[in-house]
Amino acid sequence: MSGSMRERALTASLLQRAGLWQQADLRARRLARSRATDVTDATRMAEDYRLLAHDLARVRALLPETRAREYLEGAYARAHATLHHGAWHLGSALLTLLRDELPRAVRWLWPYILWTTLIFALAVTGGYLLVARYPELIALFASPDLIASVERGHLWTDGLLNIVPSSVLSVQIFANNVVVSLFAYCAGFLFGLGTLYVLGLNGLMLGAVFAFVGQHGLREQLFSFIVAHGCVELSVICLSGAAGAAVGEALIRPGPEGRAASFRAAALRSGTVLFACALLLLGAGLIEGYLSPNPRVPLSVRLAVGIGYWLLMLALLSGRLLPRRAR
Repeated sequence: MSGSMRERALTASLLQRAGLWQQADLRARRLARSRATDVTDATRMAEDYRLLAHDLARVRALLPETRAREYLEGAYARAHATLHHGAWHLGSALLTLLRDELPRAVRWLWPYILWTTLIFALAVTGGYLLVARYPELIALFASPDLIASVERGHLWTDGLLNIVPSSVLSVQIFANNVVVSLFAYCAGFLFGLGTLYVLGLNGLMLGAVFAFVGQHGLREQLFSFIVAHGCVELSVICLSGAAGAAVGEALIRPGPEGRAASFRAAALRSGTVLFACALLLLGAGLIEGYLSPNPRVPLSVRLAVGIGYWLLMLALLSGRLLPRRAR
């Protein structure tokens, strides 16, 4: 048999194995999305890998400029990635996210965190001074029921546990806090202007309400209600706003890789911070539902819980809460 005839025979036999290539590619795609359920699946994946490697080498020699070579190279790459990727464990992935990825994302967000905290503090100060000077402007920031309750000498939080059970109240508060944080984050996509609006509005409302209740001798009571959960809750709003502002800046000033790639990278990095914010809000919701409305809890305990939970938040964000073990 001449050399050309032998090459044609080898080519024909190779192309007859196209069905095996497709099966191997489909199996690699399926196992890339999930784990192998039995030994047979893993064994077949290893056999597929050897089959694709062997046939790819022959196709590169016999059919170098064909779609068969391109298809085999893609299938071989997928099989290699599927066969050699490490096992995924939820606990290990969560530990890596909180111990390694979260501190890196917070360091990246640090300039934005400083700016959003400053904006929020200025808004609180502005709202307080505005209502302290012009008390009638409280109608811009508070509902008529809240105003009427304070003018009667009672906080709107009095007797809250007599109306809603703590468990239901905690769920409602958690859901509301998550919505506010997501809104602060997504508003930043409007080139950062939405973050300024959310932080400014919430800061003005907080300062205005504190000034108004102070005029009716209820400032200490409101502080006692807020301090246990508010330290972390307000910090999370600033964190969410900072994450949104970072994504907004990626849209305004994209890097050399382009606007779409910059937006995708910023969204992925800030998503880690949002996950931590959701965990922190879960704890804040439990505190606000069970401890904050309870009149039997003294102020000293509320201060200890509020400051302690805030320090726990700092340890989590800095990576000190889950340090690496020394080898």
